[in-house]
Amino acid sequence: MNLSRLPAVRREQAPDAPAIADDVYGPLSNAAFDDLVDAYARHFAGRGVRRGDVVAVKLPNRVELVVALFAAWRLGAALTPVNPALTAVETHYQLDDAGAKIVIVEEPSTGLPSSVVALALEELAGPAPAAELPEPQVAPEAGGEDLALVIYTSGTTGRPKGVELLHRNLDAMTAAMTESMKLSEQDHSLLILPLFHVNGIVVSILSPLRAGGRATIVRRFSAKGFFPTLEKARPTYFSGVPAIYAMLANLPLQVQPDTSSLRFVVCGAAPMPPQLIGVVEQRFGVQLIEGYGLSEATCASTSNPLDGIRKPGTVGLPLPHQTVAIMGEDGQLITDGGVGEVVISGPTVMRGYLNRPEETARAVREGRLYTGDVGRLDEDGYLVLVDRVKDMIIRGGENIYPKEIETVLHDHPAVLEAAVVGRPDEVMGEVPVAFVSVRDGAELSPAEATGFLGARLAAYKIPVEVVVVPDVVKNPVGKIDKPLLRRQALGPVR
Repeated sequence: MNLSRLPAVRREQAPDAPAIADDVYGPLSNAAFDDLVDAYARHFAGRGVRRGDVVAVKLPNRVELVVALFAAWRLGAALTPVNPALTAVETHYQLDDAGAKIVIVEEPSTGLPSSVVALALEELAGPAPAAELPEPQVAPEAGGEDLALVIYTSGTTGRPKGVELLHRNLDAMTAAMTESMKLSEQDHSLLILPLFHVNGIVVSILSPLRAGGRATIVRRFSAKGFFPTLEKARPTYFSGVPAIYAMLANLPLQVQPDTSSLRFVVCGAAPMPPQLIGVVEQRFGVQLIEGYGLSEATCASTSNPLDGIRKPGTVGLPLPHQTVAIMGEDGQLITDGGVGEVVISGPTVMRGYLNRPEETARAVREGRLYTGDVGRLDEDGYLVLVDRVKDMIIRGGENIYPKEIETVLHDHPAVLEAAVVGRPDEVMGEVPVAFVSVRDGAELSPAEATGFLGARLAAYKIPVEVVVVPDVVKNPVGKIDKPLLRRQALGPVR
């Protein structure tokens, strides 16, 4: 399906039906949404945006970001979303690396590269120039090799890299999402994840719009304000990350929201402890579907089935038209349930990292995406994630997977979140250090946590230190920030 024409197609089919909403615009009909996309496209064209260019958007979650996405596509350009929390230096880096022609900002900005034209929302709200728009682009199924999105990784292993996603990648991904989640025109997603990340764009915006449904955008997630927002919007699903579900599970017990509109909820971005899945499902009466994926594979590659056997502790089965396999260090596929690197193939694998041919060649080989994740396939083909290759700790020659320790820590009733990282050690090479936050009203001492682990794990896996912190630090996408924790593990934590 040619997603670039989606607003126009929806207008033709049901002009008065709702398409998208936020706190500022309220609900926009298909016709109003398409009009806004058209106006933005004319503004962009008037500023010289042409096919093959890149449009940057540095905005918080709001309707205008989605409008800019489709406006760029209407001109045959690509879009790169910029995290609005980035500093001027970090923003400059992304705009320069992506070769952005223009950048959309909330307010007039300074400190941007001289090669980039800044367009503020106030200007975009004014009359659009009478620019001629091009004919609709070639549909992805007839080629789809045009660049659609440049999504920047969180930079946990160095400078952020731009993941090049083509229109055919997005077509395949949204088709798989629509099929696996059984989306229809009756579905309504509530977007709470950031729109500078592929999960928010694909799962909560493009997929429901493709299915004929609609989306409501929440500007900023707040655990305290989330359920009143949900009860007002009455969505059929939303997508979150483990940190969000941990915050919701930690709300006071008197919080008893009406979740009857939800068909299911989704969790991605990082493995979710099975214990937390059980708490969320029981307390809020929802069905939680956990999946797994990377930006490099256009968002998701596996999911526990909506109808069928769901296995907490796994991230489910491969999504339609994708193949998930386990590769050994010898370059041979592991088919006996053994542990190795997770590799993905199929139409959702990225074209590559922008302007980084060597890194692309390491990540994508013979059509397979090497994820850097360690996992295994169980007897039913469900993927079990063991850990990140780079997160593995080697202590005196013994391999330690932090996720195993984290899973045991989550069995303690006081533990809200847990993360384990390696600390360099002159004798052992590396030793584990655990960071733990506790539930409201609960108490946990480092000695108690160590004793709890000692009764359940081999001695070489026990952290040399357990640090109890108010919150386990996260990166902007909501994942636990292990690079920062590694730096904190080097010295005293206050």
